[in-house]
Amino acid sequence: MLNLASSPLLDAEQLISTFGLLGIMATVFAESGLIVCFFLPGDSLLFTAGLLVANDQILHQPLWLLMLAIAVAAVLGDQFGYAFGRKVGPALFRRPNSRFFKQENAERAQGFMLKHGPKALVMARFIPVFRTFIPITAGVGRMTYRTFFLFNVIGAVLWSVSLTLVGYYLGQIAFVRDNIEGMVIGIVLVSGIPIIIEGIKMRRRSRQTPTTTAPASTTPATETELPRS
Repeated sequence: MLNLASSPLLDAEQLISTFGLLGIMATVFAESGLIVCFFLPGDSLLFTAGLLVANDQILHQPLWLLMLAIAVAAVLGDQFGYAFGRKVGPALFRRPNSRFFKQENAERAQGFMLKHGPKALVMARFIPVFRTFIPITAGVGRMTYRTFFLFNVIGAVLWSVSLTLVGYYLGQIAFVRDNIEGMVIGIVLVSGIPIIIEGIKMRRRSRQTPTTTAPASTTPATETELPRS
């Protein structure tokens, strides 16, 4: 039986020690743009990379090169996700009798990206799972490429620089250096908080929708019947 916890793909420090800087870039690219790779470590990977550079362990590249490589991989990953959503999305949503890929979902995605696109691209960078799906949603929703590219770069740079720097400076603290595993677990847990909050909000919205739409459907009927009588 495969032990996922011990897999080098899910353990940030083991992944870095096995594949080095190229492994970091490949993981960031895959988690950013490949829909089947949403489970890969992202935040914890950057934090661990910064920590290892600070202590001159495993990674011996300069900090600026590490952050640049991560930012480039993140931008390219989102580019791939956007292209995938734009190219494959319409075909999927046009398929009849599809349970998940419905045309109305594509229209919702387009409306969402028109309203929240730039903000969503930047904020999703710091939220696992959302980081993978938002670029694809942008492609499905036909977000303007120029807008997508600009905020894709902004989000990627902010994410790669901030988390790597946090790992770098905290990595110079003896307590953090001696408790790497606990710090990584903490990063993962903190990263999951926005997902829980968003899930609660979505559940509340779904419960409120029937109560808000019901009066709207009955009101026109009464207004049109009065003149007839």
